Amino acid sequence: MIINIKKSFDKGLYVTATPIGNLGDISRRALDLFGSADFIICEDKRVSGKLLSYYEIKTPMISYHDHNSQAVMPKLIDELKAGKTMALITDAGTPLISDPGYKLVNECRNQGIMVTSLPGASAVLCALTCAGMATDKFFFSGFLPSKTVARKKEINKLSKIPATLVYFESPKRLLASLKDLREVLGNRNAAVCRELTKLYEEIRKDNLDNLIEHYEGLQTPKGEIVVLIEQGKEKKLVNDLDSALVDALKKLSVKEAVFAVTYMTGRKRKEVYKRALELSGND
Repeated sequence: MIINIKKSFDKGLYVTATPIGNLGDISRRALDLFGSADFIICEDKRVSGKLLSYYEIKTPMISYHDHNSQAVMPKLIDELKAGKTMALITDAGTPLISDPGYKLVNECRNQGIMVTSLPGASAVLCALTCAGMATDKFFFSGFLPSKTVARKKEINKLSKIPATLVYFESPKRLLASLKDLREVLGNRNAAVCRELTKLYEEIRKDNLDNLIEHYEGLQTPKGEIVVLIEQGKEKKLVNDLDSALVDALKKLSVKEAVFAVTYMTGRKRKEVYKRALELSGND
């Protein structure tokens, strides 16, 4: 069966995925677009220039990123409304996934400019399909905050999501974020996926305790990192604290009952301990 692939492109914006490491991971359609587009909108000309040079593509590039978007976007919109064809790419992977582009795509939609996607590589999906964790439900949270207090607060919010958690991390912050995950989530299983599709690709899956121990013994790792966290076990909801404590105290010591009921109810240990002493007559 012969499939005819359209090589001409209508005017508008094409959100186009590029390789996350291996330069061979790009679609034939993307290369056809790059060769025929009027401009390629990229994040960093030096990074994208390596890919385009490899495939001998000489289409002019326009730099567009968070720091110049207000100045550059109106010019891009004018060119697109004038009938130009443009490819929007990022340094690696699928644009808009923790990368610039949302405001431009949104404005194109508001202005009636055609926007479509040329799909391809994505570090999020690559990590998910290789790490051996549940993929039926996952939540991507981009980059966690860089400061410990804010990061723990965000992790606590994520802890309530019934899905595999996925986020990007800087090599310099990897160990600190793993420790914060362990403190907030407990010793869940996790995976650190580094340098995906590249020569030194590494996917290390273990519980958080062992991952922390491993990275404590190493120099700061290099490369792009995706971290996945296994979904936590659902806690049994118990609304009646007294009822839960009475049942637990029939079989357990005060200390053991407090531990069990704190886990089941999600209440603060101090509150549970105080009530356990009152019910056991040890006030």
